[in-house]
Amino acid sequence: MAKFFEGESHTFSEYLLVPGYSSAENIPANVSLKTPLVKFKRGEKSAIELNIPMVSAVMQSVSGPRLAIALAQQGGIAFIYGSQSAEDEAQMVREVKSYKAGFVVSDSTLTPEMTLGDVLDLKEKSGHSTMPVTDDGTSRGKLVGIVTSRDYRPSRDDRSKLVSEFMTPADKLITAPEDTSLKEANDIIWDNKLNALPIVDKNGHLVSLVFRKDYDSHKSAPDELLDDSKRYMVGAGINTRDYETRVPLLVEAGADVLCIDSSEGYSEWQKRTLEWVRATYGDSVKIGAGNVVDAEGFRFLAKAGADFIKIGIGGGSICITREQKGIGRGQATSVIDVARARDEYFEETGVYIPICSDGGIVYDYHMTLALAMGSDFMMLGRYFARFDESPSDRVIVNGSYMKEYWGEGSARARNWQRYDLGGNKRGLSFVEGVDSYVPYAGPLKDGVEASLLKVKSTMCNCGALDIPELRDKAKITLVSSTSIVEGGAHDVLLKDSNQQVSYNFRS
Repeated sequence: MAKFFEGESHTFSEYLLVPGYSSAENIPANVSLKTPLVKFKRGEKSAIELNIPMVSAVMQSVSGPRLAIALAQQGGIAFIYGSQSAEDEAQMVREVKSYKAGFVVSDSTLTPEMTLGDVLDLKEKSGHSTMPVTDDGTSRGKLVGIVTSRDYRPSRDDRSKLVSEFMTPADKLITAPEDTSLKEANDIIWDNKLNALPIVDKNGHLVSLVFRKDYDSHKSAPDELLDDSKRYMVGAGINTRDYETRVPLLVEAGADVLCIDSSEGYSEWQKRTLEWVRATYGDSVKIGAGNVVDAEGFRFLAKAGADFIKIGIGGGSICITREQKGIGRGQATSVIDVARARDEYFEETGVYIPICSDGGIVYDYHMTLALAMGSDFMMLGRYFARFDESPSDRVIVNGSYMKEYWGEGSARARNWQRYDLGGNKRGLSFVEGVDSYVPYAGPLKDGVEASLLKVKSTMCNCGALDIPELRDKAKITLVSSTSIVEGGAHDVLLKDSNQQVSYNFRS
């Protein structure tokens, strides 16, 4: 006889927070979003604490080096995608760990033989208006010039015009040597009224760029997530097949934490992976596991040695696991159940294992609900895929800027190793994810700050100044479908044509 769970399976959209008493201290500026990333014993602190409760999903279309740096600057951590060779993933980790704040390695490099049309196309995809020109078109080639938006007129210049004809040549540029400090570089920029300063080695090869606009942004990043050597922290995804070769390369590259990327975590394959990591590295390597949706799955991975546990099956915006297989559970119900199991496990053992809500976040207020229901942090895919820093291309669809976004279970990703059904090489022969677009949302910094301001404001409405206090004080209520409609703009015609609303006029 099948086991039937009591109650219904609910999503975040079916809940609201009821306001609590707010004192004069309950203002967003006083709210702390610090939260543990990995397990710890009672009376101790977590070895890694996030400054914001956000991590990026282990996805090709989300977590590359550029996004990892931008997220670490805000206080979160990215998990570099594992659906690539172990060597390439390790190199991405090294790129993040070796990044010097303010020194940008260009990902929009030109050659003299390219055309204005190429420049405009690249600007469209990357959003970058300043592009170095090197002899071979690589970010470490010999610098031969630079192109900015002031060097051409898109409406009048011929798209076939060569870069060599309108670039500012290297001999006309102010550059700085490789050993220049960030302070020295910024002084050169300000003294010479530059927007960008190329850093070159002794042979004239491009090393990096320092931008005027990055000076203020670096100064305004008090929540940067740094390791003991003042390097940005970064995570990396692994699978349950080649971990014996992949994990050593990632550890050597400097990955601060690992995460098993799998469609379902309640399996012998994850247990084997966790046991191998513990036998090989002890507790020095931090590793998360998942995904699970109930207390049984949590306890299984907790006993197997997971440092954090991810919750959620089928709730992602590009995931069709529930549609394909009928496997999963409403995300809100899953979080509530697993959070209860985490607290019980802590009382029994004195070991606190953080839990991560992965999937189901559609609106910013869902983040606050996930935290109030017990999540220590959230893993986000679609949310981060929208930003400039994600690895996917920016394109125009129906007249609007969009970013490409595809699931790891899609045919495009071909990430079959995340399906642990029998351990065969290829895995499944059907997809569990789709290839899609998401609305372009600009820089990560602006988006994250706006979202977290809402989270902090809502926490203040609940009378909470940190995440543990939110869990204690939050009052959560189920809502009807009618009250969900009532909660948005309704019965009006919005003046801004870019806003969309269901017109449900009453007679």
